Amino acid sequence: MSPRRPDRRSEQAAQSVLRAALDLCQEIGYAKLSIEGIASRAGVGKNTIYRWWPSKGAVLLDGLLGVWGQSAPFPDTGDVVADLKAQMKAAALNLATSPVGEHYRALIGEAQHDPALAEALRERLIRPMMVRAAERIELAQQRGQIRADVDAELATELLYGPVYHRWLLTQRPPEAARIDTLVDTAFAGLGGGPRNGAAPTLHPDARAAGDRSLHRAPAKVRQPTGSPTPR
Repeated sequence: MSPRRPDRRSEQAAQSVLRAALDLCQEIGYAKLSIEGIASRAGVGKNTIYRWWPSKGAVLLDGLLGVWGQSAPFPDTGDVVADLKAQMKAAALNLATSPVGEHYRALIGEAQHDPALAEALRERLIRPMMVRAAERIELAQQRGQIRADVDAELATELLYGPVYHRWLLTQRPPEAARIDTLVDTAFAGLGGGPRNGAAPTLHPDARAAGDRSLHRAPAKVRQPTGSPTPR
C-alpha cells in the first residue's frame, strides 16, 4: 500500500495532517481516531486527506515513520556487543517514553485485518529496521566478532524478538539489565568461531513460513530501494 503523496505545494498541509493524526491518536486512542477528526484538527477537508492516503492507518503510519526515523540509531564503536546493547536500550526507551510505542501497537493491531496496511507496515517500517540490524551483524561478522556461519536474519530475530514479544504482549519494554542479559546470552552462541562444525542457518521451510508472516525479512538482506525518514 503506497500512500498518495502530496505535491510540494501542499507539503505544509500534509505535515499538519500527520501531526494531527499523531496527536489525536495519543489523546483519544486509535479506535476513536477518524479521518473526519484528523481533517478537523489539521484544518483541511477530509477529501483532501483521501486524495493522499487511503485510510487513517496509512496516515498514522506516515506520521510514525516521520518521528521514528530519528530515534535509536545503530552506533559503531567497534564493540558489537556494546553497540547492540546501546541500540536496543534506546529502542526500548523510545517505545516506553514516547507515543511511538502506542502508535506502533495500534498499527500492528489494525494490520491483522487490513492486508494493505500490513504490507505497508512490513515494507516501509519493519523490513528497513531489520535490514539495518542485519547489516550491523554482518559488519561484526566481517570483523570476526560474530561467527561467519550465523544467518544474519536469524541473529536479528534472536536478539530483537524477545524485546518486541515482551512489549507487545505485556506493554512493558525490557529493562536495561534484561537487555544486557539477553545480548550476553545470545552472544554465548553467536560469538567466536564455528562450534562443532554446525552452521545454525535458517531452515528453508522455516524461512518460507517466515516470509508469509507480518514480520518476515528477506532471505538475504538487501538494501531497500527506499527507507523511511525510522530510525
